[in-house]
Amino acid sequence: MKLYADRLPTAVRQLITDLIVVIWVYLWIRAAMWVYDMVQKLGVPGQKLESAGGGIADNLTDAGSKVGRVPLVGDQLVKPFNGAADAARSLADAGRQQQEVVDQMALIMALVAVAVPLALVLFLWLPLRLRWVLRAGTAAAVRDAPAGRDLLALRALASAPLGDLTRLGPDIAQSWRNGDPEAVDALAELELRKLGLSASGRRR
Repeated sequence: MKLYADRLPTAVRQLITDLIVVIWVYLWIRAAMWVYDMVQKLGVPGQKLESAGGGIADNLTDAGSKVGRVPLVGDQLVKPFNGAADAARSLADAGRQQQEVVDQMALIMALVAVAVPLALVLFLWLPLRLRWVLRAGTAAAVRDAPAGRDLLALRALASAPLGDLTRLGPDIAQSWRNGDPEAVDALAELELRKLGLSASGRRR
């Protein structure tokens, strides 16, 4: 498997592109985390409401239990305290629900913020990168074998621009059909050069 080209200009371009993609992904992940933290701050009022409601409910319940010990009228006096405690618990529940909604909203917005950039990387850049890795790995594996160089030459004849082929000579196709080693080597090198590979595998 080859991750980078043999020819330095192509290898440098690939390395810079890879670094840009890594930085791009990192920055968007950081942005998603920032969005999550910012939305989470909307849950602070809910936290305060839950804390205050829970504290008031506990205090009212405690006061009601003490009032309930008053002889004869204790049962009547405790009812308002219990009612107020229930109302305070409802406030605490509302605050808890508000926090749950904020948590869900923060997660959804963070995922949306990072989903599109990651989709661009996964569905646009990565397939192209993997395609080059597979093609370059195969070409590098066969370039030193006579039959492999013939395959590379055939690939060049089938896919190289017409202008590049004519620069190799007007009879390059006929020379290849006749098995001319120089024509085969020239076509194979053309295909390797298109992939950023050198004929010998050394960087240059």
